[in-house]
Amino acid sequence: MNRVWAVDSPYPNAEDLLRIRQDIDMNYTDWRKLLKSKSIQRVFGNMQGDQVKTAPRGFAKDHPAIDLLRYKQYWLEHSFTDTEVLAPDFLKNVNKTYQTIRPFFNYMSDVLTTDLNGVSRL
Repeated sequence: MNRVWAVDSPYPNAEDLLRIRQDIDMNYTDWRKLLKSKSIQRVFGNMQGDQVKTAPRGFAKDHPAIDLLRYKQYWLEHSFTDTEVLAPDFLKNVNKTYQTIRPFFNYMSDVLTTDLNGVSRL
């Protein structure tokens, strides 16, 4: 089995991790909608990554999105079979796979390049 990983970062630095969690805290319905979209679920399934065992510091244990706030990494993974890798249309299929994850990349980029008010940090 061959895998293509779409990884935003192995571990975000502390500042970025806090910014991501702040966005989840304020916009968890947007996160759920994005991660539960039919295309992401069909191609990647659920988000993966290491998680803290309880609530991260500064966030309530009973937060409605505690399952998302506990993440320390944010990745989506898709595996290709050997047959798919050797197929003539493999490059096309990889491209389609990455197009599927583009909304996640775009959202993460917006979060990591803006402050809590949506003002660019660049």
